Amino acid sequence: MAASLLRVTGAVNRAFAKAGYPLLLSLRRGQASVSYAQSLLGAPETRLTTLSNGLRIASEETNQATCTVGLWIGCGSRYESEKNNGAGFFLEHMAFKGTKKHPQSALEQAVESMGAHLSAYTSREHTAYYMKTLAKDLPKAVELLAEVVMSSSLSEADIEQQRSVVLRELEEVQGSLQDVCLDLLHATAFQGTPLGHSVLGPSANARTLTRNDLVEYINSHYKAPRMVLATAGGVNHDDLVALAKQQFSGVSFEYEGDAVPVPSLCRFTGSEIRMRDDEMPLAHIAIAVEGAGVASPDIVPLMVANSIIGSYDITFGGGKHLSSRLARLAAELNLCHSFQAFHSSYSDTGLLGIYFVTDKHKIEDMMHWAQNTCFCCNIDLTKLTASIHTRTHSNFKTCFFFLSSGTTPVCDDIGRHILNYGRRIPLAEWDARIEAVTPRIVRDVCSKYIYDKCPAVSAVGPIEQLPDYNRMRSAMYWLRF
Repeated sequence: MAASLLRVTGAVNRAFAKAGYPLLLSLRRGQASVSYAQSLLGAPETRLTTLSNGLRIASEETNQATCTVGLWIGCGSRYESEKNNGAGFFLEHMAFKGTKKHPQSALEQAVESMGAHLSAYTSREHTAYYMKTLAKDLPKAVELLAEVVMSSSLSEADIEQQRSVVLRELEEVQGSLQDVCLDLLHATAFQGTPLGHSVLGPSANARTLTRNDLVEYINSHYKAPRMVLATAGGVNHDDLVALAKQQFSGVSFEYEGDAVPVPSLCRFTGSEIRMRDDEMPLAHIAIAVEGAGVASPDIVPLMVANSIIGSYDITFGGGKHLSSRLARLAAELNLCHSFQAFHSSYSDTGLLGIYFVTDKHKIEDMMHWAQNTCFCCNIDLTKLTASIHTRTHSNFKTCFFFLSSGTTPVCDDIGRHILNYGRRIPLAEWDARIEAVTPRIVRDVCSKYIYDKCPAVSAVGPIEQLPDYNRMRSAMYWLRF
């Protein structure tokens, strides 16, 4: 896989050249490949402009026939209270039910006539509305996005109709035990703080949210300085800035009484939450410690450590030949059906841990090896041999850069980067950061976040065999002498 990243065939090379990558355009016709370093330096530049009201416009131009354009907003369930938790998710549903200028049927017809795809998502800290369309239809796409976000009709009839839709989605989410387990992990790890809120919100709020609640949420959070208009594909940055001035210059940047909403400090609490149900076939368990925020210099070493642990599914081939030590143990000892290491990062904190699904009789063994592998071996330099380190770097970079293909993931990357860092971090800089990570750095950073720290644990299903919390806590350190 790493070799495929390092060598680009002649056909792919010509496709990139056609897409307008400046470095590749300079290659000789007979040149069959381009080096990995050259491909990084040849990546398009992300241009950034700020309007007078604080709204930022960021774009990456590749001269493609299509583009993705979207509005990324710095708000989510972290900015909600217990009373209006779920308002952002509710608004996501209301966005496509018509605007003050276009009723729902006219809005759908306008999008379909362009052959475009309009979508949205809400997370704990971000909200996004985006559209993938032909590059020639960019002006119309920007106009429709501005209407959807800033001029949604929010009629009482539509609100009542979507209320039943949201409640139905909440019921469906309860069937996704991974989502349930990870939501419970946030609820116990960040208990009493906004990060403990679910993105979807409780069903009680979905039944009681009113139009005034939604309007108040928009007026409080949909402000120009917290917005990024991001595009990727066949777009011209100057043209995009002109469109943004036309459609978004009227977006307010002022708050009532200068009450600028600032996310409160979300403390981490080592704790556990158990939902035992012996009728369920498998146990779903997550254990995590407090991780690093998105802007922390420790983020890359922790991501490399996460890549070392990796993931596993019972359907994988390879068995004892898998690269991850925990995956080999899982296959050889039949420890679990699947596991996934994760690092969820937020503006000032995060969760670093592992989620696994296992049989009720294997819980104790899987928890032992998960803690032994995830929370001990990454700190032991003798386990981080040069070959493991090199392979992890290659796999991590390959996955990282493959996720940046396509205008939609690139556009999403631009929007989130501008909100998180105030700029788009170039691929060459990411590569340099990854290369700078040594086994000793991995050990030191993991020790900082893991050694002798109180974990947060969530478990759902037949979990009678799950060890007592004090026992899991005691496994977070070991005697060195």
